[in-house]
Amino acid sequence: MKKLFVFLVCMLMNMVLNTEAMACTRVVYQGPESTIITARSMDWKDEIPAGMWIFPRGMQRNGEAGPNSIKWKSRYGSLVISSFENSTVDGMNEKGLAANLLWLAESEYPPYDLKQKGVTIAAWAQYVLDNFATVKEAVRELKKEKFMVFSDVIPGTDMLSTLHLSISDATGDNAIFEYIGRKLVIHHDRTYNVMTNSPVFSKQLALNDYWSGIPGTVMLPGTNRAADRFVRASYYIRTIRQTSDPRIAVAGVFSVIRNCSVPYGISTKDQPNISSTRWRAVSDQKNLVYYFENVLTPNVFWVNLKKIDFSENAPVKKLSLEKNEIYAGDALDSFRNANPFKFQGL
Repeated sequence: MKKLFVFLVCMLMNMVLNTEAMACTRVVYQGPESTIITARSMDWKDEIPAGMWIFPRGMQRNGEAGPNSIKWKSRYGSLVISSFENSTVDGMNEKGLAANLLWLAESEYPPYDLKQKGVTIAAWAQYVLDNFATVKEAVRELKKEKFMVFSDVIPGTDMLSTLHLSISDATGDNAIFEYIGRKLVIHHDRTYNVMTNSPVFSKQLALNDYWSGIPGTVMLPGTNRAADRFVRASYYIRTIRQTSDPRIAVAGVFSVIRNCSVPYGISTKDQPNISSTRWRAVSDQKNLVYYFENVLTPNVFWVNLKKIDFSENAPVKKLSLEKNEIYAGDALDSFRNANPFKFQGL
């Protein structure tokens, strides 16, 4: 038993020292009676100005990639979270498709020369929410690579946005999109219900295979690094109670994403992304309710997408989150008409 313990500790230390971990965790609960719930955390050293937006159907979009930007008209309405009022980083559309952008340091995008069709990474998630109802639809279209995704620096820094995209739908299907070695890599399977940051997703799966043979009641890795958060999220999301009761299911999923969060006030020098959790979001894709929790406010609030007017020509609406405003319960009535933000691009 002592030798086994020493072996496990050595393996754990090896992963900690050799895995560059980044911000955020995403997990999908697949419960009985089509109960599907996706949760994510947002971690960063500095405050990330956020806003919650209601976008109706029929919006004219531009990929902000210069003269060869792709253009589209939104087929579905969505509720999204913006960062810096120039990008969509999280959200759910009226069909229950959820999209989450997370950091991936290993991302390497193909060079964009303005001659090809393109879309800024700031609009990548929004493009998916606007155009697709299911993961299968999105994978089928995006694998055709009719356009290129290009990146830009994070506002106020000289750091390039290196991100990967996860999507899940109301059936519990999942897909991960990464640019590795300048090529789009798609992982599509219902079982891909956990994603963190580094390493690339294929290596995250290998880590999970190793730890799945070790009972979580015996040992779970506990650092704030991505590999450890992946293991904890994988264990707890399959261990919490299976129920179709939305109150119990949402509470369980919130408890998992909180377990994978980083305490407020922690930051890592030279790695700003291994830092405090800023906010958490939970998408109930069966009941179309989006929950949000700012760590600097005392409560969770939510928005029921079934109550939103997503009809074409309905107004764009915004719920301000930049000043740590406090909302309670259903916050739909606190939204105000607003001009849509412009995606950061060329």
